[in-house]
Amino acid sequence: MGFSDRILGKKNVNGGPHIESVSPALALAGGEVRIAGSGLRAQPWQRPRVQFGEVEGGIVISSESFLVARVPEGAASGPVVVAADGHVSNAHPVKVAVSIAENLHPVTNPALDAHGNIYATFSGSRGQKVPVAIFKIDTNYAVKPFVAEMMNATAIAFDRQGQMYVSSRHDSAVYRVAPNGTMTTYAEGMGVATGMAFDRNQNLYVGDRSGTIFKIGRDQQVFVFATLEPSLSAYHLAFGPQGDLFVTGPTTSSFGCVHRIDPQGTVHTFFRGLGRPQGMAFDSLGNLYVAASLSGKRGIVKITSEGTASLEVAGHGLVGLAFAPGRSVILATTDAVHHLSWNIPGLPLLPE
Repeated sequence: MGFSDRILGKKNVNGGPHIESVSPALALAGGEVRIAGSGLRAQPWQRPRVQFGEVEGGIVISSESFLVARVPEGAASGPVVVAADGHVSNAHPVKVAVSIAENLHPVTNPALDAHGNIYATFSGSRGQKVPVAIFKIDTNYAVKPFVAEMMNATAIAFDRQGQMYVSSRHDSAVYRVAPNGTMTTYAEGMGVATGMAFDRNQNLYVGDRSGTIFKIGRDQQVFVFATLEPSLSAYHLAFGPQGDLFVTGPTTSSFGCVHRIDPQGTVHTFFRGLGRPQGMAFDSLGNLYVAASLSGKRGIVKITSEGTASLEVAGHGLVGLAFAPGRSVILATTDAVHHLSWNIPGLPLLPE
């Protein structure tokens, strides 16, 4: 008989545990969620127990009115309950991301083509030659090798016509990749080329880790668009609904920034206060989501257009995300790609 079978018949009466909220209510295995309520502490020398569906989670800290629990491996979306003093709380729903591809090495956002196929990198350490640089994950979540002959594949971007482009932080280049996985050089001299994004006019922007944001015109002419502080790892780029370019890049600061660069190349501070901000994506309402830490809690942080930030998904090792068809999101960690049903549509392609 499982834990839930033993306790679910006992009601939360006479001061038993009661859950009022779980925050955030979305997580990856290993992420930490805060459960608020009442009666959550067991008798002295006893610890409460937290059950995520059929799997028991670990408790990081507990008190009468709240506890912090770690989502266990093997947990699935469903109810979470707290048991204390022989009583079990009411159930509260939690959504848990599902791993769809492992043994990868993404260093920024995953990418989706027009058919819903997902692409993620095995980037490797600087100068490492890996057997497969980019993997394709089809709509049935079958993982297949896609690009082999590339060193340190970093960011992936699609133009409006569905053409794939990939940056390499090893050889300072951006490559154009055909549907069969063959490559041709699109632009060179990008420094330590990392994040990429297309604007509404199909100009391609590339972040150089040394602090330069390059703009590559449709005629393949290269310009310096803006200059920022050098990043410790990579720059991550995303265009907002008004046509401004948003940029993150972990620096030596522990109080990281999201930059907004207007079409003239002027750099503005959009939000400051994130730990190691990395990959980004916008939803259809113009809210920005960033893989980062907020107040010491790692996961996906939502930043509204008014600059209000909140942790929406709990999880460690996140490097990026991409909204997918069916109101879901694809999350990339340092070694895997995950699917999460979120009921949030992503920002569509910018109009002509």
